[in-house]
Amino acid sequence: MRTFAPMYEHQGLQDFFFITLYGWATLLAVLVCFYFLFSRGNLFSKTNVPPKELRRWAAAFMASVAASHVWWYVLGVFFLVDDRLVRNIVGIMLDRLTFVPLMMCVLIRMLQDRRRPLWPVAVAFVPIAVIAVYCIVTRNDQFELVTEYYSIFVGLVFIIYYVCAVRQYGHWLHDNYADLERKELWQSLLLLACILFIYIAYTSNEGDIATEYLAQLNTLMIIGFLLWRVETLQTLTPIPLDPIVEENVEEAPKGVNIGALLEQHCDAKQLYLQHDLTLQQLAIAIGTNRTYLGNYFVQQGITYNAYINHLRVEHFIRIYRENRASSRSITAIQLARQSGFYSYSTFSVAFKKFMGITVSEWMKSEESAQNPSI
Repeated sequence: MRTFAPMYEHQGLQDFFFITLYGWATLLAVLVCFYFLFSRGNLFSKTNVPPKELRRWAAAFMASVAASHVWWYVLGVFFLVDDRLVRNIVGIMLDRLTFVPLMMCVLIRMLQDRRRPLWPVAVAFVPIAVIAVYCIVTRNDQFELVTEYYSIFVGLVFIIYYVCAVRQYGHWLHDNYADLERKELWQSLLLLACILFIYIAYTSNEGDIATEYLAQLNTLMIIGFLLWRVETLQTLTPIPLDPIVEENVEEAPKGVNIGALLEQHCDAKQLYLQHDLTLQQLAIAIGTNRTYLGNYFVQQGITYNAYINHLRVEHFIRIYRENRASSRSITAIQLARQSGFYSYSTFSVAFKKFMGITVSEWMKSEESAQNPSI
């Protein structure tokens, strides 16, 4: 994928505003790169600690963005000015061997359910280097066309793989974590969409100044989005994925009643109000192990996340009615927080899932029940 079309092929070099935007995109990428490498703080959250390895990969990606801007400018103004063929091959090859695979590595490292290998990404882009060397030596002008089709193929394979991986990661989160805030990754698919948008723009209208402006704005969006996504992603401890087959679910030892243990320790003691309560922690609290507890939820046809959220919704209903009965004034947002939810949006989704109506509709029905004349 050619991320940044060569500026020497259009009037961009004579456009002051474009050069300014180009320069700001380069500078911002450099600053974010150094921020990921050396900053100990967090721009978005004082308490959240993002994965260190993900930060390093994101820094490498930002460095590739800045470097891509530099080498297209240098190639277009100072080197290989008279050799358009080699100039294009070198510039496009550098982009496709840095920007694209590094972006793939960043996306893969966002998944924390298990450590996925990165070597297939490197291997997938070796043919581009081989084709580049061959086309330079033989003066073959088909490099861009051939690598374009090859990049499309690799990109489609990766997108399919990543969508499946995100779905698997989502299942893992629901099975092991009570709270999903700062953990989910569906937003990372937006980053794939942005990169795809850049690719379509260049292949449909290369060198056009409007397309170049759009590409730089898109680049700024990618930098900002990735900065937010990396810094707000919570570091998780990988928990092995147990391949559960429904007809061969491992049951708890005889005499161990998981349901009764949950009611005694989780429900009665209100452990569900604890933020970021993991399946492992709950298993220890009730005196069993994670496998038995996880399999219990499979047998019940629910996820661990759904079980905890159901208890939290019931808690919300209980304390809402208590506050109404004592005429205490308190908002639904405050009650949701007291019920163990990080955010009201998560609470409202969970509430509608379990109650079948929205929070506001339910509260109105409660008011009507207490005041039939209304």
